Amino acid sequence: MLYAIISQDVQNSLPLRLKARPDHIARLHALRDQGRLIVAGPTPAIDSEEPGDAGFSGSLVVAEFTSLEEAKAWADADPYVAAGVYEQVTVKPFKKVLP
Repeated sequence: MLYAIISQDVQNSLPLRLKARPDHIARLHALRDQGRLIVAGPTPAIDSEEPGDAGFSGSLVVAEFTSLEEAKAWADADPYVAAGVYEQVTVKPFKKVLP
């Protein structure tokens, strides 16, 4: 089943993100390589694809997991969690309708 992992950043998270980004991206690449990743990316803090120093306000990952518990465990192990990037992480079942 698909799950949406919706994360909200702490204020001024950009330096924390930059430090933990390589490990965070490596985990996403592993999901992609397993054919389980649907979409992943940050939400810019301003209305721009390249927010610069404004940074990001959170992230969205939609991926396939065997259960809600597995999705939550994967989200809890994210390097951004360990680095203090995220203030809150919500994991929900997700039903893809389109495209």
